[in-house]
Amino acid sequence: MTLHHTQLLTTDKSMTANRLPHKTFSRLLPLMLIAALVSGCNKKDAAPEDAVKPDPMIVKAEGPLLERIKTAPATTSAVSDILRVAGRIDFDEQRIARIGSSVNGRVTDIYATLGKDVQKGEVLARLHSNELSSAQLAYLKARSQMELHRRNVERAQSLFATDVISNAELQRRNNEFDIASAETRAASDQLRVLGLPQSSIDHLSSTGAIDSVAPVISSIKGVVVERKVAAGQVVQPADSLFVVAELSRVWAVAQVPEQQVSQVKEGQTVRIEVPALNNEKLLGKLIFVGQTINPETRTVLVRTELDNTAGRLKPAMLASMLIESAPIDRLVVPLSAVVREDDTDHVFVALSDNQFRLTRVKLGPESNGHRVVIDGIKAGDQIVVDGSFHLNNERNRKEAE
Repeated sequence: MTLHHTQLLTTDKSMTANRLPHKTFSRLLPLMLIAALVSGCNKKDAAPEDAVKPDPMIVKAEGPLLERIKTAPATTSAVSDILRVAGRIDFDEQRIARIGSSVNGRVTDIYATLGKDVQKGEVLARLHSNELSSAQLAYLKARSQMELHRRNVERAQSLFATDVISNAELQRRNNEFDIASAETRAASDQLRVLGLPQSSIDHLSSTGAIDSVAPVISSIKGVVVERKVAAGQVVQPADSLFVVAELSRVWAVAQVPEQQVSQVKEGQTVRIEVPALNNEKLLGKLIFVGQTINPETRTVLVRTELDNTAGRLKPAMLASMLIESAPIDRLVVPLSAVVREDDTDHVFVALSDNQFRLTRVKLGPESNGHRVVIDGIKAGDQIVVDGSFHLNNERNRKEAE
């Protein structure tokens, strides 16, 4: 209590004593003393204005921690955007054949099974065909007529030489022979259309023996990947009985969303990840980008070609296609600089006096050990590239205190 307060209190007491009865004054005096003491203490002990709280995002590194910190300026680097789309392994449509019968008939024998390796020209099945028998008979008749008219022409030439027949008669017989020859050629062509090779036609010509059994022959070398026929089944030329595929090369196909079509072009490098092969990355190039959009899925078909000499890739396997765009300069930070805090990416930006600020950043996907900076810092900012984890632990510890 100050001297001034004491003087005032004394004065007040004197005045009060003069105005109040002695008994009342005695009761009020202790209350007046307490009020004076409280008033004086409040003025003396009044708290100063609250100090400014430290920024919880700033931490100062000292001693051993500082030695573990390494900084570097944020720089740009050539980065390619990676577009990941779901796809699958598929047949190379240029190396696949759907094989059927060339005649109507009933299947009698089947030699090809699923997964069997077959050679070009190998017989896959046989069938009995009345159509083939009729065609062979028509050929024999046409050939017989041709031989008959050929002999008539030879005889007519002898008779014309001795003036027995006229030139008109000779010409008529020549015309008949020409017609018979044309009919024979047409009958021979029909046999070839029905799948009979020239050697069989020659044998038919020499022996006259009709064979009603027609073979189903593989047109390429490959593997039987489908069989759609059973013994006793009646088939016709429109039916596909076997599918044979040459699998030394296959396609990887995917559907790119319409919004991302601008990122893909023929010739771009593509990485293929196949889960069945432990996500092994296979390299290829885009060989086709569709010119139209599927109206139902709003996607565009893309494909690449892959070597499959070892036979590890199977059609219909699931795959992911990672399409790499042309590289452009982008601001990047190393993965070691990124701090994950509250489900958000951050980096430490160096300040003065060994202080560092935890700065929120928006980052793109990882590429070659770096992440593209979309927002948060600019080129040239000094950032912590090594020791960010320890620095953030120190920041959390001080914030907790």
